[in-house]
Amino acid sequence: MGLGPRALEILIYTRIMTEIGKLLVGLGIVLILIGGIMLMLGRTGLPIGRLPGDIIYRGKNTTFYFPLATSILLSVALSVVMYLITRFKR
Repeated sequence: MGLGPRALEILIYTRIMTEIGKLLVGLGIVLILIGGIMLMLGRTGLPIGRLPGDIIYRGKNTTFYFPLATSILLSVALSVVMYLITRFKR
């Protein structure tokens, strides 16, 4: 005997909500880890965010900051980490 259309809807809804919940918990954990890493990096005195190549414009009433060199450095570092993770998973 199969499920009725309403029961099937409820089952699909429940599965979708469960997956979204898992995704949100995972993203929360990742954000906490990134925040912790940033706190530790801030205490080390590394010039992350203040590298040569980071664009800072201070006007009379505004400040514009674009961490170009920092973004490139973090992109390269994360690319290497992801490469190593995928390399060792095989």
